[in-house]
Amino acid sequence: MFDAAWAFNGQTGAGGLFGALVPLILIFVIFYFLLILPQRKKQREHQEMVKNVKKGDKIVTSGGIYGTITRVKKNYIEAEIASGVVVRVQRGSISALRGGGEE
Repeated sequence: MFDAAWAFNGQTGAGGLFGALVPLILIFVIFYFLLILPQRKKQREHQEMVKNVKKGDKIVTSGGIYGTITRVKKNYIEAEIASGVVVRVQRGSISALRGGGEE
């Protein structure tokens, strides 16, 4: 009923495997350019921002606390969050710098 040549259809096993991998490779390339590359860029910018903070900068921590940097050390900063209230925060928990006019 079915001919063996019809089932084989002239494709070799290696060509079929390559044909099956092309969509997976294409999906990985799309994910790389749409997800991985922008995330790396954002991470690099955050590391640069954290490395360059200085005394007097106004910051927002990842916990949502607004403050002004009063002291900068290697692994942490001290920020004044209210008059006379100073907290010690790890550098990595700084989520953003804020402008002077924002409240």
